[in-house]
Amino acid sequence: MKYRRILLKLSGEALAANQQFGLNPERVAELASEVKDVWAAGVDIGMVVGGGNFFRGVAAAARNMDRVTADHMGMLATVINALAMQDALEKQDVPVRVMTAIHLQQVAEPYIRRRALRHLEKRRVTIFAGGTSNPYFSTDTAAALRALEIQADVVIKATGVDGVYDKDPRKHPDAVRFTTVSYQDVLARALGVMDASAVAMCRDNQLPIIVFNLAERGNIRRVVEGEAVGTIIGSTAD
Repeated sequence: MKYRRILLKLSGEALAANQQFGLNPERVAELASEVKDVWAAGVDIGMVVGGGNFFRGVAAAARNMDRVTADHMGMLATVINALAMQDALEKQDVPVRVMTAIHLQQVAEPYIRRRALRHLEKRRVTIFAGGTSNPYFSTDTAAALRALEIQADVVIKATGVDGVYDKDPRKHPDAVRFTTVSYQDVLARALGVMDASAVAMCRDNQLPIIVFNLAERGNIRRVVEGEAVGTIIGSTAD
């Protein structure tokens, strides 16, 4: 394996699959199987799961709601998804812990960095829920922050497309995919693959980001093995 410790960022929509809302149990089990495959190969895995399949702070549903309240609801949605992933992984005999940045002691452990590092050292998949506990910060930013705190080698972000393009490939057939792209280009061209604050945090700490297509089974392992899957966001570009 090229990377020994990773932070896997999943969107909430990835757990919904072809549903517009909620959880698709079959898809959650499939994702857990892919995570187990990488974990069994000896990789330490931290995870951040979004909450967009239940509620998104900037969604139309929240348009007339106080933004802070909406973001708090989004944080709670990430806890629901984290618990679903925990259950699916435990059913496949993978040791796992959920840690949350918001206090829900009957549901999950509070996030404490040293405890998180200990879980990873003991070969437990560790799922970080509740975002950063602060409104106005996305789960992308939470993923970058947790990756740095657990000393991950890379952030791997699962998306619905096979990398970073110069424009939206779903709207523009002539869009060009990057094999590698610099942090600065992502920010300057507003490529939108990840929140600017998350990209800037990774840039400032030289933490690479790999963006790949989750729809193709086995891609998580291919990325971790170092195959040319998706787009690498780093210090230099093609």
